[in-house]
Amino acid sequence: MDRIFCRIKDRIRPFERRLALREIFALAAGPAVPVDGDLNTASTFAVPAAADTGLLRRSLAYWHSVGDGAGGLTTQLRVEATHEAARGVGTNGSALDPGLGLAGLSPNPPARRRLRYGTHGLHEYRGKFFPQLVCALMNIARLPRNALVLDPMCGSGTTLVEAKLSRRRGFGLDINPLSVFVTEAKCDALTLAPAALTGACAALRDALRKPAPAGGAWRRSAGLRDGDRVYLERWFAPAALVELDRVEREIRRLPTPSLRNFYLVCLSNILRGVSWQKTADLRVRREKTESRPGEVMARFLHEAERSTRTVAAFLVERGRHGLGSHTVIEDDARGAAEAFPDCVGNVDAVITSPPYATALPYIDTDRLSLVYLGLLPREDHRTRDAMMIGNREISPRDRTALWADYLADRRLLPSSARSTIERIDTLNAGAGARAGFRRKNLPALLSKYFFDMREVLQRISDLLKPGAPMFVVVGNNRTTAGGQKIDICTAAILQDMAEDIGFRTMDATAMDMPVSREIFRKNAVPSETILRFENAQ
Repeated sequence: MDRIFCRIKDRIRPFERRLALREIFALAAGPAVPVDGDLNTASTFAVPAAADTGLLRRSLAYWHSVGDGAGGLTTQLRVEATHEAARGVGTNGSALDPGLGLAGLSPNPPARRRLRYGTHGLHEYRGKFFPQLVCALMNIARLPRNALVLDPMCGSGTTLVEAKLSRRRGFGLDINPLSVFVTEAKCDALTLAPAALTGACAALRDALRKPAPAGGAWRRSAGLRDGDRVYLERWFAPAALVELDRVEREIRRLPTPSLRNFYLVCLSNILRGVSWQKTADLRVRREKTESRPGEVMARFLHEAERSTRTVAAFLVERGRHGLGSHTVIEDDARGAAEAFPDCVGNVDAVITSPPYATALPYIDTDRLSLVYLGLLPREDHRTRDAMMIGNREISPRDRTALWADYLADRRLLPSSARSTIERIDTLNAGAGARAGFRRKNLPALLSKYFFDMREVLQRISDLLKPGAPMFVVVGNNRTTAGGQKIDICTAAILQDMAEDIGFRTMDATAMDMPVSREIFRKNAVPSETILRFENAQ
């Protein structure tokens, strides 16, 4: 046989098909030739017989199978399918079927796309990007095993998890302490034995289903600062705090840090839902409701069992394959070179999805978890928010200072950034009193965002090897100024900025995004772009 036949995944989007063809070309030692259609319609492609079928099956992100038979299914398809198989996995510590029913996948994939698998599904997080995308970008970059992959704004850790699964070295930092905590927990959980995870979940379930002890006082409050205790008492019903206290106490009794952090992440993920915070509201607004007895524990157990089933099934399917390493720290992306001095000039690739300009109040939306888990005292939230790239809350005094900085240093920004900022400022000035404080703040905030991103890109250039790739997945957004709709073309502006710094643009891929089902879907950005650069230094 002089060709190997590969089947592309069903139900992938046009931009994913483009990435699929690029990744197989990068790994297959030759082009993928469509067999039953053209590049836009074919489901089967032929690659040269010299291609490494094992490598293709282990590595490809957007492909169903390489070769024939059940043994030809890609690892990616199989691990995505564990989400379905997990429905049949118990949480009582009983033996797990090593096959986990995945043989039933052949010859057809699951009926639905599963974008999250393994630890990727832990914890809601605004702006998550797809793990398949990260996997495909590493393939397109032809990164070797043990390559150093950096995400200087790592969010919930998608890049680091995928780097570790592919036996590479993932380095990440984020200024949000919750991001660092979740990333660490997700990466550490990849080393857990499935039976240890299911056994821990069963222990939590058994302990929390016992009758509650009499005299329900909120005992954990004694270990909190006064301001944090008062703050939590303003946002949770007393009965809810007592139940949270009991859940947290049982989690602390688990035998290893990896298990404790896994279930603390599960606990964090329900905090918003059992608080008085309006669920789908980004603003800090309360809506007092009654806390039904047992509601907190029931929600936690549902989240814990769902997460346990999903991750345990993934771990069983993946087996004892090797893992890479991960390092994640709480720090500012603008200081990435100082945070990782040994990485300067040694990074093989950067894969990151930076915050969108003024799109989300990251610290505010995480504030309950930050306070409850003791990650950031409430009194420090305002200061930390002001440090965030893409923050959207400033005082009139801050606005004046930022605008003065912009006028002094505007030449450092590309003309595309300056024209956008100044057009919005001019239109808002013409609107007079009709422009609210948020609209008046926007030009100054945009200038801060682009100055910050310029500094981040400069630090990335210092860290990357000469000729190494940088992938930036970024969204555009819109605003209204003076009654006019204005597109903030962040992707194009960052492309101009990167080129000014010395990067070479290799390509830009527009992403047609599915409608988000997350709780922050009302604040989703209208479009996203994958920018690919090469470090020219």
